[in-house]
Amino acid sequence: MTPLERFDEFLQARGKRITRQRRLIIQCVYARHDHFDAEQLLLELRAHVGSIQASRPTVYRTLNEMVDAGLLKKMVLDGRAVYEHDYGYPQHDHLYCSSCGKLIEFSSNEVGRIRDAVAREHQFRATGHRLIVTGTCSVCMSRRVQSRHQDRV
Repeated sequence: MTPLERFDEFLQARGKRITRQRRLIIQCVYARHDHFDAEQLLLELRAHVGSIQASRPTVYRTLNEMVDAGLLKKMVLDGRAVYEHDYGYPQHDHLYCSSCGKLIEFSSNEVGRIRDAVAREHQFRATGHRLIVTGTCSVCMSRRVQSRHQDRV
């Protein structure tokens, strides 16, 4: 099923319908392949939309419904909700730079093996996981080194 079909099925099961605004939001979300927040999406919708407008509450509500439908994952980073595609995407984890906010995706079989070993140890059936490693990216680290070097000169 396409994301739109899956979302339509999800909404129908809850007695809701897929409106033109929801359809537009789904299309816009799945036209991008990066992490985003609701405000970025709202700006994008307003910049590329002719007569159809999606209000701020509609965008926030639709994003939450997309999370509930299993289409998006929501991560809260420094108090900011960030979304990424979930439907049809392989398991992956993130490195998060707490200096600039950059998110780096990575996949590691080792992380999966550790998750499974810990689950077995606790007689737990793992169905997934989310790992966000916080720290500082190489660009921010080099800026700090340059700044310290300049302070000494």
